[in-house]
Order: sequence, then structure tokens, then C-alpha cells
Amino acid sequence: MVQLFEDERLDFLTIKEEMKIIQSPSVFSYSLDAVLLAHFTYVPIKRGNILDLCSGNGIIPLLLSARTNAKIIGVEIQSRLADMALRSVNLNELTEQISIIEGDLKDMKTKLKQSSFDVVTCNPPYFLTPAKTEHNKNDYLTIARHEVKCTLDDVVKACKLYVRPGGKVAMVHRPGRLVDILTLFRAYNIEPKRLQFVYPKKGREANMILIEGIRDGKADLHLLPPLYIYQDDDSYTEEAENILHGR
Repeated sequence: MVQLFEDERLDFLTIKEEMKIIQSPSVFSYSLDAVLLAHFTYVPIKRGNILDLCSGNGIIPLLLSARTNAKIIGVEIQSRLADMALRSVNLNELTEQISIIEGDLKDMKTKLKQSSFDVVTCNPPYFLTPAKTEHNKNDYLTIARHEVKCTLDDVVKACKLYVRPGGKVAMVHRPGRLVDILTLFRAYNIEPKRLQFVYPKKGREANMILIEGIRDGKADLHLLPPLYIYQDDDSYTEEAENILHGR
């Protein structure tokens, strides 16, 4: 039996109904962007090593474990979130496959082997918001959503540091940071290879991007078909429904 604290709850993952995750409305609950990133990400099926940065409550390692036998390490700077992730890993009996490290992605050199991961994933903080008056009053949410503990540059630099030459880096972010991401990928020798825009509905502006790059890859960017989440009646599109249920 897993121990839950304060307002924590157990949710079932839709892609694999027997899998559960610890969530908390006041600390961290995963959202659609993590599910889309886990679906978008290339994974080696039988073996390999995957690193997930800004891991939160461990949602991406848990989702990826349903698609691969590779070893997965999640890195999370917030103690409470790292503990939630670790308890979810234990709850799902995935300790042989998933490890959670509490720490700063800028200071992992003694804990992670450089240039050793086949895939690095990251769902980083989205917002620059340098003024404290613009931050969320909840410190957990501020750190998860705003670049107060790490910048986009820090994130891409860490991705480059730990992905092997020829390995893949996958990220979800906001369209407004696309030029920054492409610029930083190139600066750190991660060549953008696949890019997909995610739209809430047809006729609306994109509100997410999914991007994959290859370390030391050659220039050859593929723009994937648009992904629409909702139909006009606010029900999920067939494609979104399939992603949410791991089909």
C-alpha cells in the first residue's frame, strides 16, 4: 500500500489502466503535454538508456516504460515531486527499469554518465517571466512552469551533455519559444529533425510544439502533419483519443 500525503491522490494512466500515478492539485498533476511528448518520443524497444529531465511526478518515465524495456532515469529538482515520482515507481513495481534522481540538471555530472543516453526527453518550464510578480503564488507550480531554477539554455545544454552522438532529444514546449529552441539546438549541435504543431482545434492557433533533434545529425527537418486535440463539439479527435489510450 502506497502512502499518500496531504491532498495527494492516485490516478490511473489511460494508456495502461493497471498503472497508477500519485498526483496532487497543489503540488503537481501531469497534463496533456506530457502524454503527447511520451507518444511523440522515439524509444528503443528492447534495450537502451533514456533520460528524462524536469521529470515532475515521473509521468514521462512511467508512460515510456509501457513502450520500452530500456532503462529510464528521471531527474527532478523539487524534493516533493521527486518523492512522488519515486513512490509511483515503487507502486507500479518498476524499480528495475526506472530510477529517479533528485537534483539540479545543471549539476548532474557526478551522477550521470555524459554522452551515454540513447534518448533524452524534457518537458521544461515554459515561461521566462523574470518578474516575481508574474510568478504563481504556489512555489511548486512556479518552479514547474517558470524558468526560475533552469533556463531553456540550461535544459538544451544538459540534453547535449548526456545524449550520445547520434542519440535523440525530444521536447514539448510553446510555439512562442520555437525560434529559441531551434537556435539553441543548433548552438549545441542538436540538429532539429521532426517538428509537429499541436492545435486545440481546427481554425485555432497552435498552443504546443513537439520537436525532436539528433546530436551531431545532418540538416533535414521534417514538418509533421498538424495534431488537433478537440473536435468542434469539444470531444477528442480520433488521433488524440488514440494517443491518450496508447493505441
